[in-house]
Amino acid sequence: MQLVINTFGASLTRNGELFRIKIKDRKVELAAKKIQSLLITTSVHFSSDVILLAIEQNIDIVLLDKYGKPFGRFWDGKMGSTAAIRRAQLEASENSIGISVVQGWTIAKLANQQAFLEELLGRRKGQESFFEPAIATIANSILEIENINEAANCAISDLRNSIMGYEGTAACAYWQVIGKLPPEEFRFKNRSQHPALDPFNAMINYAYGVLYSKVEKACIIAGLDPFIGFLHTDNYNKKSLSFDLIEPFRYIADNVVTKLFTGRRCKTNMFYKESSGSITLEKSAKEILINNLNEYLDESVRYKIKSSKTGKTRQIKRLATIQAEAHTLANMLIGKKTKELPQVTEIDDLFGDE
Repeated sequence: MQLVINTFGASLTRNGELFRIKIKDRKVELAAKKIQSLLITTSVHFSSDVILLAIEQNIDIVLLDKYGKPFGRFWDGKMGSTAAIRRAQLEASENSIGISVVQGWTIAKLANQQAFLEELLGRRKGQESFFEPAIATIANSILEIENINEAANCAISDLRNSIMGYEGTAACAYWQVIGKLPPEEFRFKNRSQHPALDPFNAMINYAYGVLYSKVEKACIIAGLDPFIGFLHTDNYNKKSLSFDLIEPFRYIADNVVTKLFTGRRCKTNMFYKESSGSITLEKSAKEILINNLNEYLDESVRYKIKSSKTGKTRQIKRLATIQAEAHTLANMLIGKKTKELPQVTEIDDLFGDE
């Protein structure tokens, strides 16, 4: 299991080969061999003996800030699973394995965009001529990416550029449709990132920022290096893998933000324009976005277990699919197959209703 210790004032100590968790007068002990990683938030006390036991059992310790974002970690200094994953990750960034991963993630992103447009069309009978050209463009981009030539004499950079080109074509068609769906005062012609030039783009950028932190956390917990990407590889000190892995999950933000605007739940006074011209979210806009994003992430979905040849699925929360995808990549890089998705346990679950 992945054990999350996030209760203020909790203490974590070692008792032989057991981890002992104590909160006030309550305590529970867990065998170290049953734990894959420890996620510890601020205001939790733990000893150096805990670190030693974790290292002896090849258990990663990930330190999280009060917002749940990783800021540090402990792992075995020898060639353990984390080091093996990172070495394989670096090698994959320069060969066809990385390209294959990126193809899969980009295709998943475009398939999600296509499905979202089809869902929106289903609620807007008679607007086929508006939606169908974009749906067809995205479908064609998916086919092109599926058929990208991986010949031995083709440079990795050429393959990356081809994938990004087809993805860009699909994105242009997608956002041209999305931009015309909100009420008149919130419509936009083009995506604007930094700075955001309209309320919709300001909110979608903020939502993507929330997802980035969750993707980065998933990478770190899985033993992946967020700085070693496969598609986004060129910028020094850039968390390239997070930019790669977020692609199939962008639909989460797209769905929530689009429906907030088309449902007329966003008002002009929820945004303000800075002197630079950039649009920023007021507190009320952030609150409604975070609440709806968390609700959507908390919904259960059917997730296909990647190691299953029969298409077996498991029902998990939408947020857990991000972690599952990161673990799938880590296991694939070191040639490990698993039929189980990672089980995340918070200490409140261990103590029950006591």
